[in-house]
Amino acid sequence: MSVMISLAEAGGGRVEEIARTFGVDWPHLGAQIISFCIVCLLLHRFAYRPVLAMLETRRQRIAEGLDNADKVKAELAQAERQRQNILMQASVQADKLIEEARLAAKHVLERETQRAATVAEEIIAKAHSAAASDHDRMLLDLRREIGHLVVKTTAAVTAKILTDEDQRRIAEETAKQIAA
Repeated sequence: MSVMISLAEAGGGRVEEIARTFGVDWPHLGAQIISFCIVCLLLHRFAYRPVLAMLETRRQRIAEGLDNADKVKAELAQAERQRQNILMQASVQADKLIEEARLAAKHVLERETQRAATVAEEIIAKAHSAAASDHDRMLLDLRREIGHLVVKTTAAVTAKILTDEDQRRIAEETAKQIAA
């Protein structure tokens, strides 16, 4: 305000003339300037400061949110790395289990093959034993039959009736000759 007055005094009549032309009333202008300054101070204190404080709070929250987002991204990346490691370990373990299963299956196959071969050998041995037993029985039956035929033939050729003792003796001799 003192600037305006000093301008009015310095410029003299020209400033006053302009002020009168525009209808400037110096006491009212001074009161309006004081009122404007009071309103500015009140707005600064009760409106501007709280708005600035609220903006600062929001800025801090946004910064925290960005920090949290970065932390979440880092944790997500770490979780992804852990997931990849777990998948790789699971793959290795699965391959190991598959290989173990293959080896176990191979051992079971070999064991079952050996058991089947053993059973087959036992069956063959039993068959050979049964064949040998049948062969021996057939030879015994054949000897008896041959002995009876020899006795009958001898009885017919000699035309005499052989006693049981003669038949037995001839059968034994025949059996000895056949066995030899």
